[in-house]
Amino acid sequence: MSDLDRVPPPGVDTRVPSVARMYDYYLGGKDNFAADREAAEKMIELGRAMGNDARQIAQANRGFLGRAVRLLAERGITQFVDIGAGLPTQDNVHQVAQRHAPGTRVVYVDNDPIVLTHARALLARDPDVLALAGDLRDPDAIFDDPQVTAHVDLSRPCAVLLVAVLHFVTDDADAAKIVARIRERLAPGSYLVLSHLYEGNATDDLAHAGQSVYAGTTSGGLARRGYDQIAAYFEGLEPLPPGIVPVDAWDPHVEPGPDLDLDRPGILAGVGRVPVDD
Repeated sequence: MSDLDRVPPPGVDTRVPSVARMYDYYLGGKDNFAADREAAEKMIELGRAMGNDARQIAQANRGFLGRAVRLLAERGITQFVDIGAGLPTQDNVHQVAQRHAPGTRVVYVDNDPIVLTHARALLARDPDVLALAGDLRDPDAIFDDPQVTAHVDLSRPCAVLLVAVLHFVTDDADAAKIVARIRERLAPGSYLVLSHLYEGNATDDLAHAGQSVYAGTTSGGLARRGYDQIAAYFEGLEPLPPGIVPVDAWDPHVEPGPDLDLDRPGILAGVGRVPVDD
């Protein structure tokens, strides 16, 4: 289908790149417009200068999401809240979770109208899945939304997913405050699943170039953070093996090798559990 065949929801300016549609392009999807592809190609070129492939990183991030959801479903988690869910693709959270734990309930949250339109169309026949508008910057509004409280019971263990979304909150203090509030709202035995862009040894020039590309998107900016900053998001949680590592190395069944590369920029990932009092 060409761009001309697509009619975006009212109020959506397809001339402004969307981070969700750029990610769709990285993954090889077709739900994107010319402006999205142009911005994504700029990031792909910058990635090459850093020794990375943006498409491979996006695929690796998607792989991490699937492995984490499967692990938690196998551990008995039957409630997931995916904040900043992005456009539906293959092996979405509800598909992976329900494959291993039938009846799992999932809430997808995003602030992109096109994401919501596609998600609702895909999920129309699944009563266990909900897609709604929400903003990561106000987690209480998400968790207290009557649709959410009617769909999942946050007083019981659940998993909250912040996968490749927190780096669009460019203020460090705001990002830390958001995650701290989410941790506070999680019941004992719940999990936080998080991945985040990692600055590694990127030069200032390349980092600033990437930030300038995303400054012109719907996100309004991009933040690459260091290992210690990302690790701090799991404060007070019990990290699951293999800890906080590059997304392609996050596998609960494989011990990371001694040559784990934390110098190259990319995405770090981890899963933490809210402790349960004995």
